[in-house]
Amino acid sequence: MSTMKGWAAQQAGAPLVLSEFDLGPLGAEQVEVAVDYCGICHSDLSMINNEWGMSRYPFVPGHEVIGRITALGTEAKGLRIGQRVGIGWSSASCMHCKQCLSGHQNLCSELEATIGGRHGGFADKVRAHWAWAIPLPEGIDLASAGPLLCGGITVLKPFLSYEISPTARVGVVGIGGLGHMAVKLARAWGCEVTAFTSTAAKADEARSFGAHNVVSSRDSAAIASLARSLDLLLVTVNVPLDWSAMINTLAPRGRMHVVGAVVEPIPVSIFQLMGAEREISSSPTGAPEDIATLLAFATRHDVRPQVEMFPMSEINAALKHLADGKARYRIVLKA
Repeated sequence: MSTMKGWAAQQAGAPLVLSEFDLGPLGAEQVEVAVDYCGICHSDLSMINNEWGMSRYPFVPGHEVIGRITALGTEAKGLRIGQRVGIGWSSASCMHCKQCLSGHQNLCSELEATIGGRHGGFADKVRAHWAWAIPLPEGIDLASAGPLLCGGITVLKPFLSYEISPTARVGVVGIGGLGHMAVKLARAWGCEVTAFTSTAAKADEARSFGAHNVVSSRDSAAIASLARSLDLLLVTVNVPLDWSAMINTLAPRGRMHVVGAVVEPIPVSIFQLMGAEREISSSPTGAPEDIATLLAFATRHDVRPQVEMFPMSEINAALKHLADGKARYRIVLKA
């Protein structure tokens, strides 16, 4: 038996309070990880507030965990006590379905979220299936690595899935928690990067992250000037856009890939797609091998999310900082 101390919301929208939980025996294929750092994602806020109708209370958020293995189940494979690992949005899958066996574990119908029906990483320890505890490369910056496990893999996934060329022209819509990492990763990938932002004050920052060009996402004329030029347009925001203008920025056989949680339907004219063989797609985070690839790539090219650090004990202040839109650009808690 094992207990954990975690920062839990007792009901929807409530402040987090330090609480103790009985985790029960460690599963045969599980690992237990002592938390050193944990990033805060906007999804944590959504789950605290039960915006998606799936939260169960008391609820411990946190799914961008950097830590050390302290216990291994009897059937856990390839890991060792003391090894540094990361745990992202997903913490288990069935490991026997077609999706799991073909390396697409993130698409498993039995996929388990790290903060879905279990306690997350705003705690002293967390558990996961061994395959979802991703070994960290030597030399990675531990303090800033957490956001790579969720936001980072989310924006890199289309590069891996669709074999985006390093000579591609890539647009990134939104320079926030996801978008700033997308700009950095696309630039490191070798692409020519155009950043779209609704905030003029972010233009210089976008360039500092690696953008070659910056365009106002509210300027239809500026967007129109990019017609038929982008091989990939990565949408990281969750607000309505001039979708017709955005689709028209795509080059022949270009792709608009949406990773922002856009709630309203996106209107599409089939003729905008058909004539130039354009595509629109979306994806969740990534499989364990995708995440391992991301971590190796980010370490080799020294791609680090821009983070603000808070001690875990100031979790409620950190959540308010995020909710107020003041985060630049990701928040990481230090245990």
